[in-house]
Amino acid sequence: MKTLVTTLALTLLAGGALQAHVTITVEGDQRCITSDGVPDHDTGSWRAGASVEEQNHTFCMDATPELTDTIIRNARISGITLTGIPMRPGTAEYYDPTSERGYSRDPSSGWNVEGVGGLIMDAQNAHVDGDGMYHYHGIPSAVVDRLDGTLFGYAADGFEIHYVGAQAQSSWQLKSGERESGPGGTHDGTYVQDYEFVAGSGDLDECNGGMFGGQYVYFATDTYPFFPRCFKGTVSSDFIGGRGNRPPPDGDG
Repeated sequence: MKTLVTTLALTLLAGGALQAHVTITVEGDQRCITSDGVPDHDTGSWRAGASVEEQNHTFCMDATPELTDTIIRNARISGITLTGIPMRPGTAEYYDPTSERGYSRDPSSGWNVEGVGGLIMDAQNAHVDGDGMYHYHGIPSAVVDRLDGTLFGYAADGFEIHYVGAQAQSSWQLKSGERESGPGGTHDGTYVQDYEFVAGSGDLDECNGGMFGGQYVYFATDTYPFFPRCFKGTVSSDFIGGRGNRPPPDGDG
């Protein structure tokens, strides 16, 4: 049995007052990442009263992932960074003209609000949910600018997530023209349905994956979908809900 324990004490950027602690363990065929969910960079601001709260994150995934013949789409959390922060690019909000905000949790319109471009994010493309859980919807420059190499985190099925900037291009593209229903207007990225997968238009597959260093990995990209939103391995149950091994939160955004 292989056991590897790595403890990271992360020093905050100027202006921070707390210190994040991350533990990464590999035992047998499981890799587990635990953290307090507090990022090592400045955050906010968002809606009134929203703030980062310490969490008890424990995310375990396959340490020896293998490709399967199916694509899984039921993980709300895409993965977790080496710094212990969840990647949760999707939202539960939908276009709703009857809502004062213009969106609600009623999915009947079919127009799912995209996090980056549709909701309020901080400078690191992140915000907190109703329980103060900080999570990334897009690329956090404060993290990728300080990577030692390209490994950014691990996906819900255990495959590595790498960030290589413009060297990896998503094959998801904005649709042209006007929306034919719902909110109307041009396809500008406010909604998930503004995008379509165009095979061969970029380097990566539908799940934002490809070969890297002789192995299949996912990529974090500067454009949609930012992180994998579907998975080609066996997804850990820790990533199915919105909070790892706890029930999903009341809201996001």
